[in-house]
Amino acid sequence: MSETTKLSVIEIKPEQAPALFIPNGLDSYLEHIKASVSEAPDLSTDKGRKRVASLSASVSRSKTLIEKPGREYLKRLKEAVKPAEQEIKRFVDACDALRDEVRRPLTEWEAEQEVIRLAKLAEADYEIALLMNEKFDRDAADAKVEAERIQKEHEERITKEAAERARLEAEATAQREREAALQREADLKAQAALAEANRIAAEKKAEQDRIDAAAKAESDRLAAAQQAEREKQEAIAAEQLKAKQEADLIQREAKQKEDARLAEEKRIAGEAAARAANVEHKRAINQQAVADLVAAGITEECAVQCVKAIAKGQVSAIAITY
Repeated sequence: MSETTKLSVIEIKPEQAPALFIPNGLDSYLEHIKASVSEAPDLSTDKGRKRVASLSASVSRSKTLIEKPGREYLKRLKEAVKPAEQEIKRFVDACDALRDEVRRPLTEWEAEQEVIRLAKLAEADYEIALLMNEKFDRDAADAKVEAERIQKEHEERITKEAAERARLEAEATAQREREAALQREADLKAQAALAEANRIAAEKKAEQDRIDAAAKAESDRLAAAQQAEREKQEAIAAEQLKAKQEADLIQREAKQKEDARLAEEKRIAGEAAARAANVEHKRAINQQAVADLVAAGITEECAVQCVKAIAKGQVSAIAITY
């Protein structure tokens, strides 16, 4: 089935839209598109790569054949619900305006009550503030005495903490120096161990390299010897083949010459035999003609002369048929 034929079967008519553009309504078309591109072209060839591009493009074209009528159906649906949306909005806006109009007296009353409440709160806050000022002065004096005490304790605590920090820092410095010395000693030991391990590994590698090199040299020597032997045997075989071909050629040429000689001898012998048979045939006919003339009353000598003359074509209008 060609690509064009596959695509031509995808057609959605307007009357089909309500039954197709629903949840899972397009599954059959999707399966059809999947089946139409279920190939595995060889990407190592130019033809295979072009085929993959063509299959991908066919999926896009198939999608368009489904999407376009779907979009048109969706557009029709939106146009159909637009009057309902407009009427619902008009109704909601009218109800909101009516609700606000009905509640306006209550809203205005609540606003007035809030102003009265805030005014009463402000008056009460002023009276409380007068009472709080006296308490504030007493609390301020007590707070000053307490702050001076806290400041003194803070300064003493800072002095003690500074001395303690100095002691701890000195101990930490000494500990760090001891740990650094131990670390340096451990590092030196580790470096020495690593150097020894590297030396042993290097010696082992050098020995292994020597063994590998010797093995490779021996392998190369054997391979070279085998190659030389193969080349020698191939050269010998080539010389033998050449000699055989030359001998066969000489033998064929000799046979051809011998066949030609035998054919020539046969031809010559055949021609000689034919000439001898022809002579004998003519002699027999001539003898019969002489005998016939003698029987007709001509002397034998005259008959012989007559036949000779006729045979040589010396007698006009008369010939012997052999």
